[in-house]
Amino acid sequence: MDDKIHQPLGQNRKPGSNRAARSGHSWASLLLVSVAICAVIGTAGWMALSGGRIEGGNTVVMLEQPEPATTADPAGSTDGQPPAPGASGTPVTTPRTDGGLNSLHGRSGAEISTTLGENGEEINKITPVKRPDNRPVLLNPPGRVGQNPRLAHLPDPMVTEETAMGPLPVRGADGERAFDIYARPWSGARGTRVVIVVGGLGLSQTGTQYAIKTLPEEITLAFAANGNSLQRWMQEARRQGHEILLQVPFEPYDYPANDPGAGTLTVEAGADANLADLHTAMSRITNYTGITNFMGGRFLAEPDALEPVMRDLAERGIMFLDDGTSARSLTDQFAKTLGIPFAASDLVLDVTQERGYILSRLDDLERIARRNGTAIAVASAFEVSVDAIATWAEEAKARGIEIVSASAAADDPER
Repeated sequence: MDDKIHQPLGQNRKPGSNRAARSGHSWASLLLVSVAICAVIGTAGWMALSGGRIEGGNTVVMLEQPEPATTADPAGSTDGQPPAPGASGTPVTTPRTDGGLNSLHGRSGAEISTTLGENGEEINKITPVKRPDNRPVLLNPPGRVGQNPRLAHLPDPMVTEETAMGPLPVRGADGERAFDIYARPWSGARGTRVVIVVGGLGLSQTGTQYAIKTLPEEITLAFAANGNSLQRWMQEARRQGHEILLQVPFEPYDYPANDPGAGTLTVEAGADANLADLHTAMSRITNYTGITNFMGGRFLAEPDALEPVMRDLAERGIMFLDDGTSARSLTDQFAKTLGIPFAASDLVLDVTQERGYILSRLDDLERIARRNGTAIAVASAFEVSVDAIATWAEEAKARGIEIVSASAAADDPER
């Protein structure tokens, strides 16, 4: 007894006893970790196979695999078993009353439906669907405005129709419009807004290049339908951030002494010929929000000639910008009747191609904008016009004037 009391601590233990204790603790820890990992994997697998519910607030999102089609009998039952609305695990489908879509499909790559669960919570059910040829898709929200800047030079297939003549704008499956998709976004703030449209691009290669290089991106560019290398210059303009229009030639009063060029739409040609010429012009370029007239004093004042053209624009979802040179133009009346986005120019900047004159007209434009909130002007892509507009635009922005695109100033019945 005394000998044990005086022995140093630990000398009476058997060799290896501490090592055995430590080994026991290590094996226990490893066992607990393995059990936890198995539990996590099992839970994830259960959610993937059973369409688990991920809850956040009052909204439950269910991610499900595509389900095989079932046949419902006339009474609304499936496989002979009638559903039990409101029962556990059976959500009750309710129609959307906020104007939203119950299902977004086609190029979106998924079916999205909104239902109510047993406790009244909103459930968004997302089910993948097969896409034609398994092609990649672009996911875009309904009613979006503007393209991704990196893709702005490419036509959007959602609003493009391939025809024998070439690509033409068309309304998308869910009502999408080229007017919205190719529009240049703006701030939406109240204040003084100015639109400047510079036309005639494509007629002169050097003039077109100079205009795209010199003009601020807020300036809208209009490409002449009978110009050259239009698709090339369109892509360059879109890369630089410009919104664009297509400039279509219409018959003036003194035609053919005053000839707008090849493909001019005339009163005597008739609806079929004019629509063919219009579509030929429209197919030469893509990514425009609408068309504007080049001349056209007589044509735009003749309702029988103008109506088929305006109806075609309404069906295709693009705008019409009247350059304001014809006091008898009926484009505004047809636009209101047919629901076409419409805008009209307040003045022409470069009737006289002289810098001082153009700057004075730009000052007039600013006064109109400060009085009315918005003002629109048109000009041609002459070098003197381009230089004057570029200089004035920078100074105007410093005075608090916002330069916006043509689509931003349009009267749009669908907005």
